Amino acid sequence: MDQIVIKQLEFVRQITINAVKEMSEETLDIIPEGFNNNVRWNLGHIYLIQEIFAFHFSGEPVQIPENFKRLFAKGTKPADWNEEPPTLEVLLELLTEQPKRIQESLHNRLAEQVKTPFTTGSGITLSTIGEFLNFSIYHEGMHYNTINILKRFADKSL
Repeated sequence: MDQIVIKQLEFVRQITINAVKEMSEETLDIIPEGFNNNVRWNLGHIYLIQEIFAFHFSGEPVQIPENFKRLFAKGTKPADWNEEPPTLEVLLELLTEQPKRIQESLHNRLAEQVKTPFTTGSGITLSTIGEFLNFSIYHEGMHYNTINILKRFADKSL
């Protein structure tokens, strides 16, 4: 079962990367009317949340760039940014390496209980490493959908 979860993580991540790798920096930053965030924010948010869910809750060291929580945490938005966000190249590098680190650190630990269970905004309590990883796949899928919607709006505004 562990391998299925890891493979799904890698699969979903590759789909996300493929959806954005040819985008321009300008297009990444378009915020269509009615939206709070852009594609760049969604990419950073995906990385940040998966880093926390995979590594923080499993007790492993996290690799979160210094400004990522200020830029990409839940409730943040580009309109409030007072610093330069990471480039697409940096985001793609982080997003590409993250599933490899998850595989190396956690592949045989999915049934392991975490020290501090977490209840999501939708009321689901996550208490094993596998539950956190499974939820992060769902979370990335939601943001992947948002990225595709933002891309469609961005194409119309260029």
